[in-house]
Amino acid sequence: MNQQLNGFLLAVEQACSAEALVAASLDLAKISPQLPPNSIDQQAAINCLITLLATNNPGAAGIAVGGLIACKTAAVQPILNNLDEHNYGARAWAVRALAQIGDHRGLAVLQRAIEQDIGPSVRCAAAMGLGRIELAELSPEEKLETMEICLAGLKLGCADGEWIVRYAAVVGLENFSRNSSNSFAQACLRLLQARSQEAIEETPVVRLRAAQALAAFS
Repeated sequence: MNQQLNGFLLAVEQACSAEALVAASLDLAKISPQLPPNSIDQQAAINCLITLLATNNPGAAGIAVGGLIACKTAAVQPILNNLDEHNYGARAWAVRALAQIGDHRGLAVLQRAIEQDIGPSVRCAAAMGLGRIELAELSPEEKLETMEICLAGLKLGCADGEWIVRYAAVVGLENFSRNSSNSFAQACLRLLQARSQEAIEETPVVRLRAAQALAAFS
């Protein structure tokens, strides 16, 4: 194993204070994306970052999310394999990481989050993530099914009771429309038009963001 990595892993394991854990997490998050993609070393680093999501240390967990995002698709399957149904905090951090990475394998997690998660910030992340799912590697049938799921989730986000989630859904719709076929783009357009109307959307900042997104259709 890379000796520097081994030292960082030991530092995480042996951290005896919140500050020490944050410092160790930062070192690990920095080196993780620099390791050979999908190597044993990188997988060890990713697995350690995932364990940090479950710590009662938001600073370390947030740094770990950044490290996982930087590892891109190499982090997706390990995150999915280690989703903790009994630790809400860890799962919430995992949703944020999957949303930023945008890999289609995380779609079911994002769908569940936008439908069921109790945390508005997590639903926000899910809405953003649904708008940036990568479709290039999918077959035509898989691409269609994925787009249908994404659009349904974004539509749900537009009707969320929290304005910050509706705002995130508007951003998600704007991004989603750029990579969609015409029929899906038109569905995005209709949802954005609704969010831009005062009779439907009560929050000015959401209406303004929807209007901005609509301008891209012009």
